[in-house]
Amino acid sequence: MAREGYTRVRAHWRRRPAPRRSVKRLSGWTVAALIAGVWLWTQVFGVAEEAGPPPPAPPQATAPVPAGR
Repeated sequence: MAREGYTRVRAHWRRRPAPRRSVKRLSGWTVAALIAGVWLWTQVFGVAEEAGPPPPAPPQATAPVPAGR
């Protein structure tokens, strides 16, 4: 007698497929496309760069005055 949830296939026992769930999971490619879309959105519209004040300008380097010989 077959156990519940299993069926006899040729010479071995196979698990019966579970019924499909109503909620479909996102595939790996879909997740990658969503991440790429968010990254592209921030590159085009610059949302990430306008979050804070601009960085201060680096100080100007001065050349040392050569000593007279």
